[in-house]
Parts: sequence; structure tokens; C-alpha cells
Amino acid sequence: MKKTLLVLVALVTLGFTANAQNALGVRIAGGDGYGAELSYLHGMGTGRLEFDLGYAGNDWGSAFSLTGTYQYVGNITGPFNWFAGVGGHLGFWTYNNGNDADFSLALVGQLGIEFVPSAIPFQFSLDVRPRFYLIPQTDFYWGGVALGIRYVF
Repeated sequence: MKKTLLVLVALVTLGFTANAQNALGVRIAGGDGYGAELSYLHGMGTGRLEFDLGYAGNDWGSAFSLTGTYQYVGNITGPFNWFAGVGGHLGFWTYNNGNDADFSLALVGQLGIEFVPSAIPFQFSLDVRPRFYLIPQTDFYWGGVALGIRYVF
């Protein structure tokens, strides 16, 4: 029984990594979201993990964020895909010329489309990532449309 379970786990793991496609690049947020993010995608079969490290700054202060989502990816046609996912978000920001600071925790959803041309090793995406904040107060933010440009390896 243990051997059967071990073989099953190994096959499932190989199935997730056989079609793995990884990508590294940037995600440039719209609206008053987290400016630019360093973005990493780790493919796992029909799903993937996305990790983004973000920074934004303007006259109100500066903000850093770490966001992670699990996404399901489906094909539209040819090099065009859609993706949808859920995850979490941690944020830290300063304001009032650095005199005040705060921390945030949120649940996120993500929905988007991507273009992965076969001729070049890049992925281009447009997505929206709404956030439901739990800390420091409950609040909802739709987020703006973000542009992703990533090198695929």
C-alpha cells in the first residue's frame, strides 16, 4: 500500500512538472496599485504559481508588497491563454514623509489574458487583481489593469 501511494505521488508530481513553464519579468500595475512588481511564474501542468515583489512611491509615501497567487491557465486559441487565480497579499507602506507606517494583509483574486508567441521567449499579459483587505481594516480595492512582460524559460 505504501509503495502504491509513493508511486502515485511520484506520477502526479511528474505530471505537474512535465509541462512546467517558468517566467521572470515585471508586472506594471495601473490605477493606484503597487506601481511596478518583479514577477516570477512557476508552471505546474495546467496551473502555476505567481510571486510578485512590488514597490510604489509618490507624494503620499512609499509602499512595498509581496503577493502570491495560484492560477489555473486555460487556452483561448493558439498563443492566447486566460488565467484565474486566488492568493494572498502582504503590504507595508510609509506616509506623511516617513513619519507614519502601516502593514496590510489581504486576500486577492486575479483574472487575465496572456499572449505567449512561439517565435520569441516572452509572455505578455493583461490582468486585474482585486484585493479584500483584512488588516489594518476591512476594505475592498478593485485594482487597476496591469501589464506583465516576462522572459519565458
